[in-house]
Amino acid sequence: MKTKLILIYAIFLTAVLLLAATNRTTLPEYVAVTTSSTNSTSEEAFHKMMDVLTHERCVNCHPNDNVPKQGDDSHPHYFGISRGQNNLGYEATNCNTCHHEENNPYSGVPGAPEWSLAPHSMRWEGLNRYEIAESMMDPERNGGRTPEETLHHLTEHELVLWAWTPGVDAEGNPRELPPVPLDEYKEAVEKWFEEGHIIPTE
Repeated sequence: MKTKLILIYAIFLTAVLLLAATNRTTLPEYVAVTTSSTNSTSEEAFHKMMDVLTHERCVNCHPNDNVPKQGDDSHPHYFGISRGQNNLGYEATNCNTCHHEENNPYSGVPGAPEWSLAPHSMRWEGLNRYEIAESMMDPERNGGRTPEETLHHLTEHELVLWAWTPGVDAEGNPRELPPVPLDEYKEAVEKWFEEGHIIPTE
């Protein structure tokens, strides 16, 4: 009887040790890989998206003052243009006087539907990519947009997409394109939102 009890106890102890060893070697490894993969994917998508949103093409229309910027050097808009009424300048210097719904290849004046400055609450000039993302996702600063509306704005709004068809400048030279192709940019934005639009730490 005593021998049987010892044998049963030995079998039970072996089973417990095997189970513990299995959990120790497989479960943490699986969890770690999954977590690492998800964070890495989200962060990679974030930085690809922000490589575009921190480009001069975007920031020029998000000034930290009331003066739109121009060119790769972000100089103040010629002719003393300023924000004015409804982010469209003043009556005599209204944005739409020159900027129409498409580029003008003769004068070099760029154009796209709803051409205007971003509201002052959406000022990005002088912010780093993490601060821009925080502003972009804050309803009090992004025009009250939900995450879904922000996603749509970033990937579908014609004024945003104009960045990849910027036309030529006044001298007939093609304007610089954003550093990420449009299809890759859209994929990155969609992936970042799909992963929970988490802003990584600096």
